[in-house]
Parts: sequence; structure tokens; C-alpha cells
Amino acid sequence: QLVDTLPERLALAKTNKLTHAEFLGVVLTDEVARRDTTSASRRARAAGLDPTMTLDRWDPTANVTYDRTVWDELCSLRFVDAAHNAIVMGPVGDGKTFLPTALGHIAVRRRLSVHFDHSLGLFNPLRVARLDNSHDAELRKLLRVDVLIIDDFALAGLDATATGDFYETVVEGRRRAS
Repeated sequence: QLVDTLPERLALAKTNKLTHAEFLGVVLTDEVARRDTTSASRRARAAGLDPTMTLDRWDPTANVTYDRTVWDELCSLRFVDAAHNAIVMGPVGDGKTFLPTALGHIAVRRRLSVHFDHSLGLFNPLRVARLDNSHDAELRKLLRVDVLIIDDFALAGLDATATGDFYETVVEGRRRAS
């Protein structure tokens, strides 16, 4: 991958009269940045995050109102460090999926573990896991992530089993994570 940027980096080195050590520093910095980007993309894909829902793709002219101070605080991810939860709610089309997904991308870039799922995609597998006695293992997987994003929560009522799973996953089990 270094080969792709080498000609322009050599030209930069000649133009700026970089020493060998400075040139090597530039090339290695490029490689570290490339690896970080690749790693973050891989982790975001594994977390189930939509690659098009990143903060740089948010339309600032969108007719959506929200508290920018609260949003800036959420983007700092201090709520994750404090093991607090955040709920994003509002009318259809207000970015309730986009904004938490963008937060997930920020968390992934900061090397936090993230899991994104729709509520049915989260609770149905837990229900099925009860049948083969893998429920505890599935639940532990969810509890291990630093940031759990549940989309479309409360669009449909939860039965007693899903309510118990929600309580165990979000209320009881998330005391050390968000």
C-alpha cells in the first residue's frame, strides 16, 4: 500500500529537502493512518454500522432541530466513559438512526467496541438462544461491547421474554458500558 503514495512522497521530500529520517517519518505516518482507517472500517462493518451514516455526511441544512450542546457532549463520548445511556427519540425523519450510527462510527475510531442492531434483530436471536441453551453466551456477547445501539426500539410491544432481555441487557448488564 505504501507504493501507491511513494512517488508523491518522494516529490514532497525533494521539494521540502527532507532528511532521510523525516522522509521515513512521513511515509510511516501515512502507513499508520491507512491502517487505522482500514481497521476502523473493518470494525464498523463488524459492528453492523451503515458506512454512509458518518458525521461528515450529516446534512447541516436538514430541517431537524436538536440541542447542539447535547449533541457535542454525546460526540465527546464522555457518556460512554461514565457508563451512562443515551436515548435518541423524535418524529420520523429526524435522524434517530443516523445520529446514533454516527456516534457508533466515532466510538469505533476511538477503538471502542460497538454493536448496532434493530430491536427485533437483537431480541429475536436471544429468544432463539433460549432453545439451545446458548442464551447466557449470547447475552455475554452483548454485555461485552462498550456501545450498544438499539434502533427502532418500542416500535412494537415487547413480550415478557423480550422485556426481561431488555432489562438484563440495558439496565442490569450495562452498568459498566453504554
